[in-house]
Parts: sequence; C-alpha cells; structure tokens
Amino acid sequence: MYEGLEMRKVYAELLIELAQKDDRIVLLEADLMSSTGTKAFKERFPDRLINVGVAEANLMGISAGLAVMGMIPFAHSFTAFATRRAFDQVTISIAYSRLPVKIGGADPGVSAELNGGTHMSFEDAGIMRNLPGMTIVEPVDSVQLAALLPQVISHPGPVYMRLHRKNKEVLFSPDRSFTIGKIETLETGEDVTLICSGMMVKQSLKASEILRKEGVRPRVLNMHTLKPVDATTIIQAARETGAIVVAENHSVLNAWGSAVAEVVSEHCPVPVFRIGVQDHFGEVGKSDFLMEKYHMTAADIVQAAYSAMDKKR
Repeated sequence: MYEGLEMRKVYAELLIELAQKDDRIVLLEADLMSSTGTKAFKERFPDRLINVGVAEANLMGISAGLAVMGMIPFAHSFTAFATRRAFDQVTISIAYSRLPVKIGGADPGVSAELNGGTHMSFEDAGIMRNLPGMTIVEPVDSVQLAALLPQVISHPGPVYMRLHRKNKEVLFSPDRSFTIGKIETLETGEDVTLICSGMMVKQSLKASEILRKEGVRPRVLNMHTLKPVDATTIIQAARETGAIVVAENHSVLNAWGSAVAEVVSEHCPVPVFRIGVQDHFGEVGKSDFLMEKYHMTAADIVQAAYSAMDKKR
C-alpha cells in the first residue's frame, strides 16, 4: 500500500485524511515544509498551516497557545531543533501544562546524513524522555505510522514522534496493528532478546537471520514506544531468554538502552548490551557509512548477542 512512498508523503496524506474528519488539527512549521512534506497539507487547508519561520521556540509557544484554545497542533522541525533548541518552551509551555501538542522530529540519528553534526541529533529522545507526561514514539515504516497516528491524535497529552521522512521501505503488512505503549513481538525465541526501534528494526531482523542460521533462537521485539515503557514485556523477555541486546539509532545514553536497563536492573537482572552511538557527536555521511562507523550494523548486533549469551552462562 505504501511501498515506494517516502514516509513524509504518507505522513502528509494521513494528516490530510485525519484533518478532514477533525477540524481541530492544525500544522505548524519552522520553514521546513519542503523537508517535512507538508506542502500538500497547506494546499488542502491553507488556513490550518502556520509557518513561523526559523524560530523553533516560537513554534512551540504558538503550538501551546493553540492547544489551550482547543486545537490539536502538530509542530514540525528537525530533531535537533524540535528538542535541543526549543527545550525550555517544550518543557514549560507544553509538558508542564500537559497540553496535547504533537511534536514531529524529522531525520533522527544517522538518518540526518549529509546535514551533518549540527543537525544530527543523537540525544533528542533522551532529552524528551526527561519530561513528565511526554509520550515518545518512533514508527519503523509508513504502515506503523498509519496505525499509530490516530492514537497520537487522541492521546490527551504531548507526544514526540521521531519521523524518518525519506524512508520508503515497508516491513509490515497493512493489516498489522500496533498500540502506543506496547512492545510488538516480531520473532519468538528463547536464547537472547533483541529489542529495537526505528531503522534498527531492519538491522535486528538481519541479525536474527544470521543467528538462526548459526543455531541461536533470538526473540525480536519492536519497542516503537520509548515512553511510557512496556516494562511487562521487557521483564518477561529477561526471565525467558536471560540476555538482552538493545539496538537504537540514538546515543546509548538515556534512551532505549537506558530504559531497558533500568527495568531489568530493578526487576530481573540479566546481561544487557547496548548498540547505538557511544557518546559521540554526529558528522556528515550516508547512513550506511555512519552505521558502520558507530558499530550499529547487523554484524555488531550479532556480536553483542553472543557476548550477552556468554555473560548469561
């Protein structure tokens, strides 16, 4: 259904469809409509898209004001600007006030590619995770985005979405369902658990294929919601497999790996290995190159899986 379409195009089409049914939905941009793909929304609803210019703090402030007036604002920018640059406004105007502003962060992690280190945010999810009441989701593909977006709209509080705007790959069938706050089991297994999100789902599935050929039975879990964390599923995986590898397109500090380690250490201590960026800033490069450099490939996940299983024994 969405094969061959960039996520940003699907995202805009979904928002148009949803906005036709709900006149509370409005979009706010920081002069990045071409990048985020929302020009189509502006053409369909010219009075419901506001371009505030390159002023991300103002973007969040206006979004908060619209939410107070009963609207459901979607505020968009690159991940670095939606989180780092506007964090105080997000904190006080949106999260502290528990307003239903939906924040879209485009090009998370290494997917920022040639925009380089200034635009390559490895800390955005960790920043937002600190905020009480903030929900954080990262859809893998357009199918998952389509399933989660109505839930994002109906959610009563603020939501931060990591959106891979140029992603065309579809991993899931159109009839698959997903629920915010609930980890999705992609493959069952008893030897080690691979917990992944976003673009690292594909790498984890590749790693699983390698491991199965070598006689290892991994469990693969898609943790598309970082917050609230699905502690029940993580604890069950820890008890039943005894070893965990977390793969994330983010710094290993304070996001998926940290959340899983916190749950495991408190409820069912088992070895946890974290695949992600090891305390570095980003740089210019294509995703494949950067994933090799930061040791985020399927081969790295396989190696971590064996290390985790060795620790278990």
